[in-house]
Amino acid sequence: MKTVLIDGESLTIEDVVLVARKGAKVEVSRKAATRVKQSRELLEQLVKQKKTIYGVTTGFGAFGNVAIAQKNLKKLQSNLIRSHSVAVGKPADKETVRAMMMLRANTLAKGYSGVRLKTLETLVEMLNKGVYPIIPEKGSVGASGDLAPLSHMTLVLIGEGEAEYKGKTMSGQEAMKAAGIQPVQLEAKEGVALNNGTQFMTAIAALTINDAEKIIAIAEAAAAMSSEALMGIADAFDERIHRARPHHGQSVCAQNLRSMLKGSRLVMSGNEATEKRMHPQDPYSLRCTPQVLGSVRDAISYAKKIVATEINSATDNPLVFADDGVCLSGGNFHGQPIAVAMDFLALALTAIGNISERRIARLIDENLNRGLPPFLLYHKAKRGIESGFMALQYTAAALTSENKALSHPASVDSIPTSANFEDFVSMGPIAARKAAEILRNVEQIIAIELLCALQGADLRGGSTKLGRGTWAVYKLVRRRVPMLKEDSPLSKDVKEIAALIQNEQLLEVIKSFLKVYPEK
Repeated sequence: MKTVLIDGESLTIEDVVLVARKGAKVEVSRKAATRVKQSRELLEQLVKQKKTIYGVTTGFGAFGNVAIAQKNLKKLQSNLIRSHSVAVGKPADKETVRAMMMLRANTLAKGYSGVRLKTLETLVEMLNKGVYPIIPEKGSVGASGDLAPLSHMTLVLIGEGEAEYKGKTMSGQEAMKAAGIQPVQLEAKEGVALNNGTQFMTAIAALTINDAEKIIAIAEAAAAMSSEALMGIADAFDERIHRARPHHGQSVCAQNLRSMLKGSRLVMSGNEATEKRMHPQDPYSLRCTPQVLGSVRDAISYAKKIVATEINSATDNPLVFADDGVCLSGGNFHGQPIAVAMDFLALALTAIGNISERRIARLIDENLNRGLPPFLLYHKAKRGIESGFMALQYTAAALTSENKALSHPASVDSIPTSANFEDFVSMGPIAARKAAEILRNVEQIIAIELLCALQGADLRGGSTKLGRGTWAVYKLVRRRVPMLKEDSPLSKDVKEIAALIQNEQLLEVIKSFLKVYPEK
């Protein structure tokens, strides 16, 4: 198993996925360890000199003007963690917790947090030995960072709270003992160094962006398959059109559609459509696929750039600058960059579902699907007795509508906290959680579209007429899900295709047809 070296500078989203989902181990680099020690040495000097340092020799938030006696500096830090462990709701999943722990460790490894190296190494040891704090997912407003989730994480570090260890939930003290890890007794600044930051929202964001890069590619494949099932007009994907409006994502999407459809005998040109007395243009849900899904590709690229920066950032407060001999207070804990990026991503992902649902509706409507039977019935004569794919569109519509509600931006809704001292907050964790939920819904919508498109292609004798890329998709899916010849519960078929999306099998068969994967 690969070991991911953290140094606070070079972590990638792919590294986060390796640790969160593949169980990769984490190790602190020697260079980072040196920086951590230097930062701690300076902090201890400043404390001995009785300098006024926010959150170290003062209280927190609205209590930042209250001086703390030297004898209470350690208690201040442990009290901070206990008092801020106020999250509610269901626990975050293990992948998110692993990602969050790794990201917090990487931030500490930058050497601006003033923690002891022992504290950082203990957090890494928890991660590597499988001690996962139970972290309720609701309660963070995203400034001063993810205070509540990170406090629940730190509770276990100090031998309190609750944790999962080897599949069982137990007290933090029991989990640490079972794993052979000595809990940390927090010293000056270590509490605020551990719970000030954006690592909960950023963990969710990193995993969601990783999955978004996959779903956009599969959405393009589904669109290509629908184009064939609906006897679409390929002129709209011509390279010359997209050179004339050179948005990067649009050009990539158009090229991917051309590649997927190469060799297809089901799509046609505008001239061929005219000869057949058909409309020479497709409706927007087909014709404008590159413009719509291309904009999603560009949005994913933007969000990825923001998150890639955030995972290698110092996000606590105050920050210790060992080279300059100072400790400065600021606002790097504020989650607005992640909040805005994830709201943007949520809007983009919602568009994937919106346009997919419109193609699903067209596929099942005999007035719009260019000669396919109503609701894609295998036996057209059984109309009324059988419903075919009628109800699948209901589910797609429900998921699409839910996404529209979820895509309302969280980042525009600030509620002041801490007696109006923390008077503008980001709501970044809400933005991240909503984007993740939208993505899960989109996976199901795309699974439904693929199911309908394959049925349509089959009804046109498509197994011998498909393009190179769509034929690869067809073969994979049809090994799991047969053509529907009589009414049966279709949720199991949707589940099968969604599993092919989530476990990346579908992605593997289409990668060779894609110009860009993942999006750079």
